[in-house]
Amino acid sequence: MLSYRHGFHAGNFADVFKHVILTRLVQSQLGKDKPFFYLDTHAGAGAYDLTSVMAKKNREFNGGISRLWERPDVPGGVQDYLDAVRAVNATADLQAYPGSPLIVRHFLRPADRMVLCELHSKDFEYLQEEFARDRQVTVQMIDGYHGLKGFLPPPQKRGLVLIDPAFELKDERARLLEAFSAAHKRWSSGIYAIWYPIQDRQTVDWFHRQLIRTGFRNMLGAELRIFDEDVPLRMNGTGMVIVNPPWQLEQQLEVIGPWLWQVLSPQGRGGFRLNWLVPE
Repeated sequence: MLSYRHGFHAGNFADVFKHVILTRLVQSQLGKDKPFFYLDTHAGAGAYDLTSVMAKKNREFNGGISRLWERPDVPGGVQDYLDAVRAVNATADLQAYPGSPLIVRHFLRPADRMVLCELHSKDFEYLQEEFARDRQVTVQMIDGYHGLKGFLPPPQKRGLVLIDPAFELKDERARLLEAFSAAHKRWSSGIYAIWYPIQDRQTVDWFHRQLIRTGFRNMLGAELRIFDEDVPLRMNGTGMVIVNPPWQLEQQLEVIGPWLWQVLSPQGRGGFRLNWLVPE
């Protein structure tokens, strides 16, 4: 039984980092007239009310999106992301946070398409209601790893996949690796963004080694840590491996990453890391 509810964590530092990178990936697809495809394996509820009891329980958004909301020095590579967040807020006050589906939907052109997979029954209901009248969006109550098999390769030929499970299952990393490997073999030209939490370096290094052992090339890793890695039961940071990263993404993250770390870790703990797991 799935118990994870992202509403408790919406807009936290990990969301900010993940969604800034996701926005850059979407922007890379808009440079060509040809339509693109987006697949979200663990879509969540779509949008989150930051004034709700769930969000206010831990107020994780205070350490995330709230730190960026009124900054006057936002880099251009982050501004597109903030525009998508502002689009779900009716006023200048921060009251709502969009999940990855609404962030991507903000940028879709008429010919672009996206498929959203969500297995949690309640979040699926919210997601289905959010996109009920949207012909560009398909919402499926399905295991996201099965979605990788069912929806790839897409008719559009170009696009990206976000894989960001909650990591609440013990075998999550093994399932992710198996599903990603099979998907890449079917659609090797697509962009894959694989998100993961950082609780301890040993687990992250093992995960990276398994990705390298797939034999696939062109894997760029980006990590943001806001704590030192000395408390393994705490989420000390967040990371993303981008497979087939678009042109100039590395250069963009070299600017964006340090700025985000400075803003999201005001005490100067942790750090930002950008490295190639496997070059092109």
